[in-house]
Amino acid sequence: MNHSNIGSDCSFLHKMRLKHCLLIILGYLLAISCQSDASEYESLVAEPNEEFSGGATTVFDISENAFGFQAPNLEGDNALFFFTGNSLFFQNWVTAPASTTARDGLGPFFNARSCSTCHFKDGRGRAPELEGEIDHGLLLRLSIAGKTPTGANRPEPTYGGQLQDQSIQAVTKEGGFSVNYTDKTIVYPDGNTIVLRNPHYTINNLAYGDLSSEVKISPRVAQQIIGLGLLEAVPEASLLSYADEYDVDQDGISGKPNYVWDIESQSKKIGRFGWKANQPTIKQQVAGAFAGDLGITTSLFPNENCVTGLNCDDIINGGSPELSDENLNKVALYSSTLAVPARRNHDDKHILEGKALFNKINCSACHIPKLTSGSHPIPAIANQIFTPYTDLLLHDMGDALADRAPDFEANGNEWRTPPLWGIGLLKTVNGHTNLLHDGRARNVEEAILWHGGEAEQSKLDFMNLSADKRTKIIDFIKSL
Repeated sequence: MNHSNIGSDCSFLHKMRLKHCLLIILGYLLAISCQSDASEYESLVAEPNEEFSGGATTVFDISENAFGFQAPNLEGDNALFFFTGNSLFFQNWVTAPASTTARDGLGPFFNARSCSTCHFKDGRGRAPELEGEIDHGLLLRLSIAGKTPTGANRPEPTYGGQLQDQSIQAVTKEGGFSVNYTDKTIVYPDGNTIVLRNPHYTINNLAYGDLSSEVKISPRVAQQIIGLGLLEAVPEASLLSYADEYDVDQDGISGKPNYVWDIESQSKKIGRFGWKANQPTIKQQVAGAFAGDLGITTSLFPNENCVTGLNCDDIINGGSPELSDENLNKVALYSSTLAVPARRNHDDKHILEGKALFNKINCSACHIPKLTSGSHPIPAIANQIFTPYTDLLLHDMGDALADRAPDFEANGNEWRTPPLWGIGLLKTVNGHTNLLHDGRARNVEEAILWHGGEAEQSKLDFMNLSADKRTKIIDFIKSL
């Protein structure tokens, strides 16, 4: 035996055994990891009827018209009135006087000639892409410090509560605005990066004087209008059960209702509609849009929009009011009974894993998955179980999204939780995927990364996930 080789042979064997042990340990750890991932998802199954996002008001359509269908359970006169409301929603209003007396009275100042200009195909608007572009679906709210007797914002003294960038031929328009963006780079813990765009607004060509030095500007993009009646029919007690204004349970989530002025009852009610939940009913939301966006008066908003220094009484209008109560009610019914598109791929394993992760990082604390409607004058809407993914409450979303403009009891950092249903069909219906109150986010991922305030921890938890898990959450949201 060559004793001189014994040491080297032993050393070699030792290294081989060590390498073998390390491989065994590595394999074991991988097995544990895979087993952990598998056990995390092994019991996931779709809930019964989970694909019916709008309960009995659900339609199974993924075309460019997916947001525009009548609720399939709508019956009787309501089914007929739906089509009248649809016509009034989509038709262009004209300057008075006109032979079509039921459809004149546009302006004198306005942002659009029809409701569907901003809510294209009953969907979502966007910010202007070019300076001077009109009819895009984003407007600027204007206010100054203080409140009116009903608790609403005080309007800007000259231009009122909203900048109108169009006018009838005989009147000079108020002015215009442009949007420019600066980049904001986000770096994930895993090294991946994404560039967000931070908007900056410039109001230009003002025709009636300067804005107040204390003006607050709040951009608001038109939202899709599916399922609104279901949200209106959720009992107040249900919404309040999710509220925790002072974060008593110390989970970091402190949603609160916005109490706003209801014109018909002349009292304060919980706000449900608008980016800051500043409208209590669909009817008042519709009437407010006719007044502010089209310059069409109703019994709820009987006064013309007019700038200081111009006598609008000298301008021919379309009657007092320009939209009758009968027609206002039909547009409200139409807006209340648009069907909700069904979920896609709701039972797919990848989507179910994304849903589990969505819940795990506590997105569902504000985006409440399931609600139940109570009684409602429209029977098709009443007593439905549906999944809008909202609590309709106000939440502090952090300084990055703040507009600094209070709205009734909403402060400058607070926004209503927007429903997520239909979000995956925006590209098909509206040709874009711009999200958030001003459309700054170009997709779901960007929208998540803009979250702050009460949603800061959920955003950080999202960022700390692997790229694969982040994709699962995004794909789940797009299935809604």
